[in-house]
Amino acid sequence: MLDPESSNLELPPIPGKRYFTIGEVAELCLVKPHVLRYWEQEFPQLKPVKRRGNRRYYQRHDVELIRQIRSLLYEQGFTIGGARQRLEGEGGDSPAPGQDPKLLRELREELEDILKLLSR
Repeated sequence: MLDPESSNLELPPIPGKRYFTIGEVAELCLVKPHVLRYWEQEFPQLKPVKRRGNRRYYQRHDVELIRQIRSLLYEQGFTIGGARQRLEGEGGDSPAPGQDPKLLRELREELEDILKLLSR
């Protein structure tokens, strides 16, 4: 549904590294490290690898998820709870309910058929 790159054109490109420190992710996503730590508590999908002394190491998919969260909160105006629901509701790239054009078209046709039956 959300393309992590499309709504974040002003963000720097993600380098081809395997792991990123919290400082690197903060720079890549234009948020402060304490915000990233807070988002880890609020979004169950965000789970960086922790090693030596609880140091966080983020992978590319974590950085893309953080960019999605940032877009939902800062650009689209979602609350933390709303962004959490949106991310939990996304099963991939399928549109949210009510936004699938094929489903809407089928529903409309079905309602028109019902209306024809009732008007007879």
